[in-house]
Amino acid sequence: MRIRVIVWREEDMYVAREVATGVTSQGKTVEEAVENLREALELYMEEVPETLETLEQLDKSIVGVLEVEAKAPKAVRA
Repeated sequence: MRIRVIVWREEDMYVAREVATGVTSQGKTVEEAVENLREALELYMEEVPETLETLEQLDKSIVGVLEVEAKAPKAVRA
């Protein structure tokens, strides 16, 4: 099964999050963060087996991944 993952850097670590479940992990490299996330997802799916069906349905219905720019309200900007 292929899943959608977002990866970003926080200080000296990379963080990887699966989009549908919110399962998140980290590592010192992108590869390590993604591998840790894969392991965390496998454990999550063992504990919550209905997640597998949800992810499979999501995989079939995704049209694409887009980047969208949105302006933050002035009160939120630093």
